[in-house]
Amino acid sequence: MGVTIVFFSALSVFAVWWLSTHRLTAKPWLEVGAAGEHPGTGVSDTPVAKVGLGVFLAVVGALFALLISAYVMRMSLADWRPVPKPALLWINTGVLMLASAAFQWARSAADREDAEALKTALLAAGAATLAFMAGQVWAWRQLTGTGYLLAGNPANTFFYLITAAHGLHLIGGLVALGRNILRAWRGEDPARLRLGVELCGMYWDFLLLMWLILFGLLMLT
Repeated sequence: MGVTIVFFSALSVFAVWWLSTHRLTAKPWLEVGAAGEHPGTGVSDTPVAKVGLGVFLAVVGALFALLISAYVMRMSLADWRPVPKPALLWINTGVLMLASAAFQWARSAADREDAEALKTALLAAGAATLAFMAGQVWAWRQLTGTGYLLAGNPANTFFYLITAAHGLHLIGGLVALGRNILRAWRGEDPARLRLGVELCGMYWDFLLLMWLILFGLLMLT
């Protein structure tokens, strides 16, 4: 229960930071209209996509919260035998941080309308994400090679389930990233890619936060 409270506290801090940095708490009816807004309303199209992503991330956060709660409750039973954590997980964590940093670079390139830097940054983010996922699979192989199979122990099952759930969400993100890379490679104006790059960056920042929480939980237990 204590771990769940800590998780939701961390999620709340992230939500408050996200809302403040993306102006979702602003009062649009008090703002002056600008180009690209709905006529007569002063409400921009851009925040709608961010709100949609925010709702999705809240659902994903709730899913991981349930996994963490189940993990903590299950580990208190007598048949729980902890899984050794491959040292490779530390390297994988650093690689995922690099992917998130690459999105910061991509957002900066989009703001500067630097098409070449934007393409390079997006490719770097994709390559780092694929390297992270390959590292996770290799960590799985290390564990299965030493006899820690999926059905061998409840701790094994939870380790594979948690890491697989995180990996599946990254795969979904790669679809959106691939679309943005394709648009950039076709020579689309970086200004038109800014929103898509920003949404991808927010998604990767969230998944990095989730992985840091999950990684800390796995290491501490």
